[in-house]
Amino acid sequence: MEYVWASLVILLLFASQVLQIFGGPANWIGVGLVALWKWLYPASMDWDLVFILAGIAVVGEIMEFALQTWGSKKYGAGRAGNIGGIIGAIAGAITCAPFLFGIGALLGALGGAYLGCLIFEMPGKNFAEARHAALGAFWGKAFGMTLKMALGAVIVVLGTPAIWP
Repeated sequence: MEYVWASLVILLLFASQVLQIFGGPANWIGVGLVALWKWLYPASMDWDLVFILAGIAVVGEIMEFALQTWGSKKYGAGRAGNIGGIIGAIAGAITCAPFLFGIGALLGALGGAYLGCLIFEMPGKNFAEARHAALGAFWGKAFGMTLKMALGAVIVVLGTPAIWP
């Protein structure tokens, strides 16, 4: 029976990563599933693995926003543009989540990073400079989301053998 439960949890672990597309807390759900398995089957792994996976999830969250900030700064955004890009990404993801069966959250986060940075950069720069900075926020957000998804794959790869009996 343990194999059936392990198969189900591993399937859920893989399925949880689909939430990355919708801007959901996929990495945290993955960590939660591994922690649940550890709690139900204490001999299956050490708590160290759960803490390592949680650390990977934290790094993913930090890097998502750090890369967005880095990208916008690299393309000439100031402090206001960075703040606008982060606010725009969050607002865009929330606003667009209901569209395209939830995939709108991904597109909304990217578009929101661009528009937020553009709007917040406009008072101090001409349109071409603000647009260039906003492009950096867009690409930084895209790279940050990609890295976060890759770290989600690492959580799955490290968690799967620990769950399997």
